[in-house]
Amino acid sequence: MKLDDDIHNYYEHLVLEKLITLELGKTKSDDYLADLSCLVLNQLPPRYIRHEVDMAFYLPGSERQQMEMNVIQAIRSAVDYLDAHPKKAM
Repeated sequence: MKLDDDIHNYYEHLVLEKLITLELGKTKSDDYLADLSCLVLNQLPPRYIRHEVDMAFYLPGSERQQMEMNVIQAIRSAVDYLDAHPKKAM
């Protein structure tokens, strides 16, 4: 078994999905988005799964909704932080 292929954090999927929906890639650099993703994921508890279908089948709608709200709040917080602390050019 290869862990990097078989197991992943479900929040990674939710964060990516929300970043695409928000279209941040149109106004932010890849570097910014990578930093943003790390900051967001570090605010969220890990939720490891093997298959996306497992979460779709076993996750109650109310828990999925709470997870999505947690992602939105974490994105807001991370964007505020990054915008207040821009990287300096090297």
